[in-house]
Amino acid sequence: MTNGRLGVGFVGSGFVADFHVRGWPAIRDADITGVFGRNQATAQELAGTCRRLQVGDPQVHSDLRELVRDPAVDAVWVTTPNQVRVEQIETICEEVASGRAQLRGVAVEKPLARTVAEAERILTAFKEAGLSHGYLENQVFAPALNRAKEVTWARGAALAGSPYLARCAEEHSGPHRSWFWDGQRQGGGVLLDMMCHSVEAGRHLLTPPGVDKATLTPKSVSATVAGLKWSRARYADELAARYPGELDYRRHPSEDYAHAVVTFENPDREQVLVEATTSWSFVGAGLRLHFELLGPEYSMAVDSLQTEARVFLSRALQGEPGEDLIEKQNAEQGLMPVIGDEPYTYGYVDEDRHMVQAFRRGEQPAETCHDGLVVTTLLMAAYRSAQLGATVALPDPALDTFVPQVAQGTWRSR
Repeated sequence: MTNGRLGVGFVGSGFVADFHVRGWPAIRDADITGVFGRNQATAQELAGTCRRLQVGDPQVHSDLRELVRDPAVDAVWVTTPNQVRVEQIETICEEVASGRAQLRGVAVEKPLARTVAEAERILTAFKEAGLSHGYLENQVFAPALNRAKEVTWARGAALAGSPYLARCAEEHSGPHRSWFWDGQRQGGGVLLDMMCHSVEAGRHLLTPPGVDKATLTPKSVSATVAGLKWSRARYADELAARYPGELDYRRHPSEDYAHAVVTFENPDREQVLVEATTSWSFVGAGLRLHFELLGPEYSMAVDSLQTEARVFLSRALQGEPGEDLIEKQNAEQGLMPVIGDEPYTYGYVDEDRHMVQAFRRGEQPAETCHDGLVVTTLLMAAYRSAQLGATVALPDPALDTFVPQVAQGTWRSR
């Protein structure tokens, strides 16, 4: 570290990396010192954003090993697509284990992996390299969620007993990049892409503040997946036109809706539930995050579209499509919500601040890749439940080698 400041290198330069960088002005004690991207154009663009926001003057690397060996890089944020993640993390760990690189930690964007086997490979690589690791699950760091949780546990659970049901939903109209839509590259559809958020947010809400989420024991998962919108001929053709030669949703669809109920046992041996709903078929103002926590005599709710600010634009105005008001924006007219600071609201700022401080102190973050493994296991149980049409009891040894049908290219929307 230089002058006590952590130098952070980004592996990946796409949509989510940009979200992290946009929130970095609020991060103390760390600069972005390097960027590696398979697409050098987007890597240069991300580096330019860093300079414009004055959060660092990163060196752009075309070789991952060079980034990791750069003495200005003390920690790495991995934000690359799912299909290359395991290989890249193993490369990073090889450099550290060999002594060619010195890192204080690696933070990995959600979802940790596409299968339980991949998640185990990642954890093995970190263990062999002796590296601290963090799981970048932004929703468990969302300020509104954590403030509501704090009040609910202090005033509700302390007097009436622990909560028993967390409902978590994330919905929008579909991803930005073609690989998200490709079940074989991404590893799934909306369930893998977004239910990782909802399941972990639910575990977080059902756990008392300051207590390890591992105190909740998973017991079973029951799930349903469906192709509600994008498998219809009109919309399958729209995807084919948007990504020519890359996607054929008529033959190889991915689920655009998923619902799961995860049953846990809490330390008092009581049954508690996470009800998770995710969708790429939601047509509304934009990205909607909704959380509820219910207990014996109380409840709480957080909704990202119930904003402090709104604007109205009449039908006489024909603006260019964009996302200047809200992520996954679906309209430029009417009464629209405006989120003042999306990286802060969605939890990226507090997440990155926490990871930076943990790595500076030489500690494991509160959210680690062990949590990512738990989430991956629950997601694979959800896929297996949907395929079997039955509840999956946990633990289930079959999940160790399970690969969802959508990841194999054999799933069909009914």
